[in-house]
This record gives sequence, C-alpha cells and structure tokens, in this order.
Amino acid sequence: MKKTVLIVCAHPDDEVLGCFGTVARLISEGYIAYTLILGEGKTSREENNSKDDITSLREEIMNANTKIGIKDVFIKTFPDNRFDNVNLLDIIKSVSSVIEEVKPDIIFTHFENDLNIDHRITYQAVLTATRPMEHQTVKEIYSFEILSSTEWNYPLSFSPDTYFDISQTIHLKMEAMKEYHSELCQYPHPRSLQGIELNAKYHGMRVGKQYIEAFKSIRVIK
Repeated sequence: MKKTVLIVCAHPDDEVLGCFGTVARLISEGYIAYTLILGEGKTSREENNSKDDITSLREEIMNANTKIGIKDVFIKTFPDNRFDNVNLLDIIKSVSSVIEEVKPDIIFTHFENDLNIDHRITYQAVLTATRPMEHQTVKEIYSFEILSSTEWNYPLSFSPDTYFDISQTIHLKMEAMKEYHSELCQYPHPRSLQGIELNAKYHGMRVGKQYIEAFKSIRVIK
C-alpha cells in the first residue's frame, strides 16, 4: 500500500521552503502527497488587495504544488500573522478534517519555536490533531525550518536530527519556488533562490551530501 504524506503549513510558499525537495523525492518513490495551507497569505497583510491579487496567489499555490506532483491542495483562510486571534480549536478542526480525509502516514509541519506566531500555532494544532490514539493513521511527524523565520528567532534552537538527501530533487524545489512570484525575494534575503540553495548546501556539508533538507523529528512510530 502506498504511503501518504501531508504537509501542514501556515502560509503559501512555506510548503516549498520547508520540505518540497524531500516530498518531491518521496513522490518519485511512490508516495502520495497533499498540502494544507492554513493562512490567507500576504494578501491579508496589505490593504486594498483586489480579487485579482487573491486569484493570482491561488494560481501561484497550485502551480508550485503541481511542479512536484502534489495530488491536492487544501487552502484555508485564517488571517495572516494573526492566528493568535483565532480560536485554536477552529484551527485544530481544520487540520483534523484534512487528516481524516487523506489519512496520512507522515506529516511535515512547522518548528515549534519559529519567530512567526502562525508557524508556532500551526505546530500546536498539528500535535493536538494527531494525538496518538489507537486509530491514528499518522506514524511520523517532522518539523521543518522556514528561511527568514526559523533562523531569525533567538535563541536559535532548531536542532535537526533527520536529513533527506535532495540532490536529485532540489531543482524541483527551486522550480516550484519560482512560481511564487509574489513571495520570492532577492538575495541576500534568505527567501531567495540563492538562499534556498545555500541552505541546502550548508546542511549537505554537515552530513557529507550535496544538498539536504533537515528536520526535527517530533514523533516516529515504527
């Protein structure tokens, strides 16, 4: 039976930055993968956004996820950078409903101590929605880093213990990130194509590989 992966992230492009090299590799190995994006994205941070802006962002989301073969994308509309103003139970229910629908074996989500409040709350919602009850399908949960969030917190505490070799799929991660025209920044901003490549090289250097995505394992049941 094919295993199923679910990416649970707060904002559009978090899925690419966090784990697209790894998920692209897993898809190539026969896994089925889905993405859940909980927040509206940067359209809610700016005044006078038009319907065209929102439509454009949705197109970017779908184009980026199609690049690596994501089967389906679930998009919610919680307010960007204001998850703390939302009843946590509502976010948990959104995560739970998608888990119940796709029945993932593996979840990739945010790191608990990111600078961004939405990332931290997403992590809490995932843990609550995946409590290890008898019929829980999720057997593995991993936290990823998000450039311009994880490394901008202090004190630094992201200490990865799981490394996926993405040397064969980093090009797909980069192609997917190019689809996010409204989110991509120019180097030396970390959320740039050069920043993404340098970060993968840095983790690769630490474990003797060309390109790596690094994760903190949260729960792994074998």
